[in-house]
Amino acid sequence: MITDIHIRSDLKPIEIGDTVVSGRPLKRMKRRVTADLNDFLTFPPPTAGGGPPFRTSISAFLSKHAVLPPPSSLFPHLAWQMLFRVGDLTADDGPDANPAVVCLDIVEEDVARSRSVYCDQCRVVGWSGNPVCAKRYHFIIKADWGSIGGHHKSCASCGDVLHLSESRCKSCNHVMTTKDVEDWMYHQLEDTTHLLHGVIHSNGFGHLLRVNGREGGSTVLSGCHIMDFWDRLCRYLGVRKVSVMDVSKKYGLEYRLLCAVTKGCPWYGDWGYKFGACSFGLTVDDYRMAVEMISRLPLSNFLSQGRKPRTRLQDVISFYQSLSEHELVNVRDLFCFLMSLIHDEHGDSLQFGDAISKKRRFCTSSTLCAWTTTDIKRVEEAMFRVLRAVTGPTWVTWRTLRGAVCKVAPPELLDYCLKEIKGKWTADGMVVHAQCNPDSGAIEYRLEPAGSLAGNPNPTETNCAVVTNCPCKEHLLQDLKYLYEWLLHPQTMLNYGPQANRDVAISSATKILDCKQFVKDYSSPEKKLESENPFVIQLWCGVEIAGGENWEEKEAVTDVPLERLVLSSPNATVGDVKMEASRAFQEVYLMFRRYRAEEVVGYGGVDDSTQVKLLLGSATEMVRVRGRLMGKNWGVSRFRMERGMERWIVECSCGAKDDDGERMLACDVCGVWQHTRCAGIPDLDPVVPVRFVCYKCSSNNSPVTVGGGASGIFCDDTGGGGGSK
Repeated sequence: MITDIHIRSDLKPIEIGDTVVSGRPLKRMKRRVTADLNDFLTFPPPTAGGGPPFRTSISAFLSKHAVLPPPSSLFPHLAWQMLFRVGDLTADDGPDANPAVVCLDIVEEDVARSRSVYCDQCRVVGWSGNPVCAKRYHFIIKADWGSIGGHHKSCASCGDVLHLSESRCKSCNHVMTTKDVEDWMYHQLEDTTHLLHGVIHSNGFGHLLRVNGREGGSTVLSGCHIMDFWDRLCRYLGVRKVSVMDVSKKYGLEYRLLCAVTKGCPWYGDWGYKFGACSFGLTVDDYRMAVEMISRLPLSNFLSQGRKPRTRLQDVISFYQSLSEHELVNVRDLFCFLMSLIHDEHGDSLQFGDAISKKRRFCTSSTLCAWTTTDIKRVEEAMFRVLRAVTGPTWVTWRTLRGAVCKVAPPELLDYCLKEIKGKWTADGMVVHAQCNPDSGAIEYRLEPAGSLAGNPNPTETNCAVVTNCPCKEHLLQDLKYLYEWLLHPQTMLNYGPQANRDVAISSATKILDCKQFVKDYSSPEKKLESENPFVIQLWCGVEIAGGENWEEKEAVTDVPLERLVLSSPNATVGDVKMEASRAFQEVYLMFRRYRAEEVVGYGGVDDSTQVKLLLGSATEMVRVRGRLMGKNWGVSRFRMERGMERWIVECSCGAKDDDGERMLACDVCGVWQHTRCAGIPDLDPVVPVRFVCYKCSSNNSPVTVGGGASGIFCDDTGGGGGSK
């Protein structure tokens, strides 16, 4: 069994910069220490579910696997630490290379003492009605692989390096205040460079805030490595739901649009994340239809331009159609093929051999199904004549060569021959060379003497095993961006006909980009509860507040998520249910800290000693308890909802009824919120009107109008200012 980190007394004193520890050489010591660490690529072990809920499993997890730095170093929050090795990888090269070690910080945030009591992510993903949780747990891997608890801070007085656990500067004797530490701590939580930052509330609802793989600065871990670890961790800890706002970019492109076209789902969909909350009133059916509409756009829409001259876009599409072994019919086919070539190039650059890096084409009898050998040789000879006519070291572009022989054969045969011509030998001993122009990205050809290529014992014989004209990685990425802008992005999409088809494509692409919120459901009341221990009883439990003279108390329980109760005895009683329910809601939510369950709804007259299995039977998995908030109900108003105490009304022309995280403004008359974009203000326009009146209110008010949109009018009246989000 792997030794847990917190048990070892020799882990913390060991520093990478040390040369000898306990009289042993550094290299042997580092190997010994890292061998005791859990492997980041496999930890935690897979679980089938049925374990304890997050509110209890997180405490056991931290006690077993993490270490806690000296107390008060990060007041008012605790920062636990876990170290991992990354397989057998090393952080650098050479015989004395340091083993790759990852530090995971788990910051336990006390919400009641936090600067940010309410959760913005819950507000926009549809969980704004949940009560405020007592704890938030931040899981962070820093970009520099350091630790939050082990970091240093410059002295506010002299600038000297000061460890966070030290309260007084040794150089100038300046006393570091609690505010100094808190400022630094919140800066760490808001840092956008972390390789991983996920936060989970004590009720098991969480948010994946950030994943940065190799393009985001990681030197060892890829985005997939990080996501695999996060997914295993959430499942192991009994997390219920996790949301992610997908604004990821790859190759400088909006990756959610690219993945929607190639895979039908976002990149996070590989780990089970599905359409979550809607933006601009969109539904899951709207999203699915948009994905299908833009993915199935026929490439013939862009290739059929009548008698107009051929464009670069047509040449690029035709080139990849000729390069593919399978017919590329629609936009999804084209981008899937292009992405496969890019991934193959990435595989080449890492460790994979040529055998799987690129597709090869070989001359076989199947080639003659459409064209005879005579047809192919006729086209090749025509291409050879064009290349012979070029003097000196001049290169002939793919487009020029194709245009010069365009009347010799059908376009399909021309594309096939262009694909296979690289490396072909002519009758006079010349060979066709090809290159990718570094400036234009175009494939170019020219004839060179046979001596410049590996010799062929029979130069007059056609070379049948020909390497395909696959562009280099830079060329592939250049074409990917070019095709993305002209075929996918709504603001730069090619103006093609018929206009109705283009309008549908633009609308579909816009809807996909508008869908940013995705959610993975690990455990919900709709899923059957299963336990690894057949002797425990598990129930989903809802909560009610008895009495309710106070309207706030009545409203407080409308959106409280069910809590999972785990009764350790098969003979658990009704009293045990009430006690466990009281404890669960007290631990999870701030507003229920003084809550006490008094009865099981529907079984008010049943004695507390009655066994649950006799009362509910084996098929029932859900109960509700009713109780009271003891004392003066302190905190009911402040901690009632994650949205805060602010009350707003959203009524937009797109159908939105709640804050979805998009930019909004409020009518200065009625106070109702709507999207700025739906009101006619572009997303990229930073200017918000001084005064805004919606159309419903404009019928009763006649201000001076200086602009208008779909849902309101903008006024030059400076007597008020419309709010904005």
